[in-house]
Amino acid sequence: MNLVVEADGGSRGNPGPAGYGAVVKDADGQVLAEAADALGITTNNVAEYQGLIAGLRSALELAGDGATVEVRMDSKLVIEQMAGRWKIKNEGLRPLATEARDLARRLRVTWKWIPRERNRDADRLANEAMDAAARGTTWQGGTSPPASPRTTSGPPPGASALPSGEPGSIGDGTSAGQARVVAEKPRAASASGWTAASAATSFLLLRHGETPFSIDRRFSGTGDPELTATGLAQADAAAARLSRAPYAIDVIVSSPLRRARQTAEAVAARTGLKVAVEDGLREVDFGAWEGHTFTEIQRAWPDELAAWLADPSVTPPGGESFDQAAVRVQQARDRLLLDHQGKTVLVVSHVSPIKLLLSSALLAPLAALYRMHLDLAALSVIDYFPDGPQLVRTFNDTAHLR
Repeated sequence: MNLVVEADGGSRGNPGPAGYGAVVKDADGQVLAEAADALGITTNNVAEYQGLIAGLRSALELAGDGATVEVRMDSKLVIEQMAGRWKIKNEGLRPLATEARDLARRLRVTWKWIPRERNRDADRLANEAMDAAARGTTWQGGTSPPASPRTTSGPPPGASALPSGEPGSIGDGTSAGQARVVAEKPRAASASGWTAASAATSFLLLRHGETPFSIDRRFSGTGDPELTATGLAQADAAAARLSRAPYAIDVIVSSPLRRARQTAEAVAARTGLKVAVEDGLREVDFGAWEGHTFTEIQRAWPDELAAWLADPSVTPPGGESFDQAAVRVQQARDRLLLDHQGKTVLVVSHVSPIKLLLSSALLAPLAALYRMHLDLAALSVIDYFPDGPQLVRTFNDTAHLR
């Protein structure tokens, strides 16, 4: 029996809420089985490998050991690594690659990279799974396969049934591919729709107060100005608000830059908490533009500024792009979520990192940064739920400054 496995995975934020999809087709292109699931917060590459594993399992359920399978994916990394042409440098991917390789050895597999537009079915399934998780539900769907010539129940011989919670499992100890081919088992979500039913990790995102650069509207990135007298008053007003109900801060984390630490320390003085520093929360590095006004930059670097305003991947001269900053900000976010699950975390940072976190939570493209405004000492709130969804509760709230 000749089969085609098309697989894909995605992460909205990379890392962010992720999911995978896989479809098994016959030689004529008829869909025989589908598999999909959400994965919580992880990376694109992990999701892509999980899609491959689910597709290979489904193929084994349909045709048994020794079947001829062409695996098609738009992930160059996964295809080249599985074909043995690229080394696996990310240790986090190695267990998934080993699992996929063990499944592939039971089949006669050829590996084929295809462009994204030819992988629409698997991509659709991955997005359906992520959308379902965002709603607090589980992906439902799939085409029931014909009875396997080898077995009618349980995982294929030699395939380990993973325990609940491990990669590839669906929580009941059965093969993920088989389970999703036939039907999805409903599971309790930690957040039902948009009403928080279980403990979320809450990020209270506070922008620092005014600095001399703020007054003159100068680009202020990795430079280290202090707060002005007004900035200190703004920080104290925020601290007074955040030290009262309904806020119950468990942890205070700050950018390493002085203006953010001064703002964080004002809250710490009222709450009795200590301030932890997270380097990933620092402002974007504006390079040669640091300390200049927009008008000055427009005069001296007109072409560079136009390109920067049009594309988040463009860097200021000698600086850092929003694309690059997004990676470290998301890594910092994931470290905080791992270390402070279920707690309320005050994150004191800068305009760009806060916008990046909000954009990711809203599943908005990075270009959305250009259409957001955050005031000095403004408060925004994001709730992160254990099963992946993120909920923006507050945006640019300055009630404490009035």
